[in-house]
Amino acid sequence: MADQDITYDEVAAAAAGLQGDGQPVTLEAVRAVVGNGSPNAVYKHLAAWRASNSKPVEPPPATLPESLVADLAAWARQFAHDAGAAEREALAQSDADRDALLAAGDALEAERESLRVELADRDETIERLNAELRNARQVAMDALVSKAKDQLAIDGKEAQLTALRAEIERNVAAQAAESDRRLAAEMELVGATTARSALEAENADLRAQLQAARKR
Repeated sequence: MADQDITYDEVAAAAAGLQGDGQPVTLEAVRAVVGNGSPNAVYKHLAAWRASNSKPVEPPPATLPESLVADLAAWARQFAHDAGAAEREALAQSDADRDALLAAGDALEAERESLRVELADRDETIERLNAELRNARQVAMDALVSKAKDQLAIDGKEAQLTALRAEIERNVAAQAAESDRRLAAEMELVGATTARSALEAENADLRAQLQAARKR
């Protein structure tokens, strides 16, 4: 998200450029020009720019045409229509910007849900790996103890006992190295869970903003 990077001056410059080129000043058009910023941030600055650049609509000059009364009535109707055209266009543009903002919010909500499902799958994987690691440790220890008993029962020589102890130490060291590797993988997944929490907080803030936009 680049909400903190986009500024009013960037949005105002983009809007003024579009207006100067005779193009519609829409939310999507401004975002395409600035190249960054969330829909919410751009919409806020664009609304401020429109408020500061709005001008009273000047109706066409009310000159009396040289025609009959019927023509005068038709002219009056056309005059009223032309006088409200700019306001109708501004209202339609505001509705279009609002729809674009709501669509962007819905897309972000769908992305958040997808990430939540993915992280839930990772949590399940962590639990499975932990269970496998515990089982592997228990099996290894049982095997080492059984082997030690067999070796001591066959031959009680000190040299063989020393060699057996060295083998047990190597196996224990190998198990410790495997445990460390799995622990590192688990810590990496914990980092992903922390990122998920930050995203959920950001999404909650965006939903509040969308709710405020709907009320407006």
